[in-house]
Amino acid sequence: MKATRYVLFVCVENSFRSQIAEAYFNEFAPEGWAAVSAGIKPSENIHPNAVELMREEGVDISGKRPRHLTREIQEQSNLAVIVCSGSQCPVIYADRVLEWNIPDPADMPLDEARKIRDEIKRRVLDLIEKIKKEELEGVGRGYVFGG
Repeated sequence: MKATRYVLFVCVENSFRSQIAEAYFNEFAPEGWAAVSAGIKPSENIHPNAVELMREEGVDISGKRPRHLTREIQEQSNLAVIVCSGSQCPVIYADRVLEWNIPDPADMPLDEARKIRDEIKRRVLDLIEKIKKEELEGVGRGYVFGG
């Protein structure tokens, strides 16, 4: 049995973008993979719009809580994805790091935030396909992913 490999999704507050990315990845994860998310300044709660937008997709994240980004979480991750944009985005200590530079939907109207959710979903599904393709080709841990 293979050990689980992890994708770490990171943003500042771990209340919106990274939570959505984690939820989508875990919903569609390839066998042997799972996602976690964290932030450098975690909020008290998941943003209510993130909960609503994922509810629209049939995914319940209402019970999730933002988590603090620790060195241990980073070291356990096989791949890290920085989903935020701007100067507050964290520096990640991982062998493989992607930067998606997704705008913060926290203050956007729901219709605009929905576009951000859809972009996150598109990118997560693309990432999953790249992981599957590389595993089928036997690349192992040498992942080369585009942003």
